Amino acid sequence: MIVYNVTVKIDLNVHELWVKWMKEDHIPKVMATGCFKDFKFYRIMEENQSDGMTYAVQYFTSELSSYFDYKEKYAPQLQKEMNDTWPDKYAAFRTLLREI
Repeated sequence: MIVYNVTVKIDLNVHELWVKWMKEDHIPKVMATGCFKDFKFYRIMEENQSDGMTYAVQYFTSELSSYFDYKEKYAPQLQKEMNDTWPDKYAAFRTLLREI
């Protein structure tokens, strides 16, 4: 199993709106690409939340080629939408994982 993990720290003053946007807009668009079979959306616990809430979204696929299709064909536009919708409100990093 291949897991594409996106970790996002979002400002406290917009995090509830951002979660709604993720559930209703962004994640459905990622899943509509057909590159991933499933996803999980988590809030990271036990972290200093004074400057924002941290979340992780994990997208699952069995084929590494599906991830590369997503990265090449879809990720630039979807990441641009995130930047345009939430400018200066978040920090994100992405990790590619393989199940052992």
